[in-house]
Amino acid sequence: MADIDGASETKQFHPDVPAAHEGFPLKGAHQLDWGMRNRLSRVFRPSTGRTVMLAIDHGYFLGPTTGLERVDLSIVPILPHADALMCTRGILRSSIPSTCGAGVVVRASGGPSTLKELSNERLALDIDDALRMNASAMAVQVYIGGEHETQSVKNMTTLVDLGLRYGVPTMGVTAVGKQLTRDARYLGLATRICAELGAQVVKTYYCDRGFEQVTAGCPVPIVMAGGKKLPELEALTMAHHAVSQGAAGVDMGRNIFQSAAPAAMIQAVGKVVHELMPPKQAYELYRTLAHEHAAAAR
Repeated sequence: MADIDGASETKQFHPDVPAAHEGFPLKGAHQLDWGMRNRLSRVFRPSTGRTVMLAIDHGYFLGPTTGLERVDLSIVPILPHADALMCTRGILRSSIPSTCGAGVVVRASGGPSTLKELSNERLALDIDDALRMNASAMAVQVYIGGEHETQSVKNMTTLVDLGLRYGVPTMGVTAVGKQLTRDARYLGLATRICAELGAQVVKTYYCDRGFEQVTAGCPVPIVMAGGKKLPELEALTMAHHAVSQGAAGVDMGRNIFQSAAPAAMIQAVGKVVHELMPPKQAYELYRTLAHEHAAAAR
C-alpha cells in the first residue's frame, strides 16, 4: 500500500510526547462515562466548572407562575445568557426553539399540585423521551424527611439507574417543604444522601451558616437553588456567597424572571458565578444593563 511503502520515516508518532489526559473540571465526574461527561459539559461551563442554570419548571405544580405566563416572550429572549435551562418537557417542546444552545435539564418527577402533599411524587418522564429531547440531564425531587421520603428516593435511584444505562446525568433536587428547616445539618444530610445513592449533581438551598460544610461533604457538584424572590443585590450576594463557599453555580428562577430587568439580572448573575464579581459591582452592572435595555425598548 502507498501509505506503507517508504513512508515510515514521515509518521508523526511523537514518542517523546506523553499521551494527553483530559482534565474534567467537575467534582466527582472524572470516572463517569464519556457521554455523561459530555452532557455535563453542556450544563457546566468547562472553563470554570460552574453553571448559571435558569429554572422555569415551576408550572409543573404551581401552574402559570408570575413571569412564566408566556415563556416564549419572557424566557426565550434571555436564553443566550444561560448556560443551562431547567424546564419540563411540555414547555421544552411547546415554547423553546430547537436552536437553543443551552444545555437542557428536564424535569423528570411530578404528580401532586400545590393543593396536595407535594412529596407524593412519581417519575413523570421516560428515559427514552429524555433521549429524544437530547436532554443534558434529568432532575428529580427528593423529599428527605418528607411524608413520602422513601418513595421520592426510589424515584431518584430508578432514574439514576436509567441514566447510567444511557449516559444521562441525574440531578437530585432537595425539597424542604413547609416543615423542614434549611440549616447546614439538614442540607448536609439531604445532599449527601442524594450523592451517596448515585445522583451526579445535587441542587439545594443556601444557608447562612455552614454552607461550606454542605458543599465539602457532598462528593458531587452542588448547584444553589434561587428560592423566593429577593431584591437584586441580595440575590447577587447570595449567589456570590454560594460559589465562594463551594457551589458549582446557581439554578435561579424567580430571582431572574421576576426581576424588573431579567436580561440584565441573568448577565449580572453570570458575572458573579463565572468571574466571582463582587455583589455590589454586579449590582451596578445590573442597573447599567437595565437602563440600556429600557432605553433600547423605547
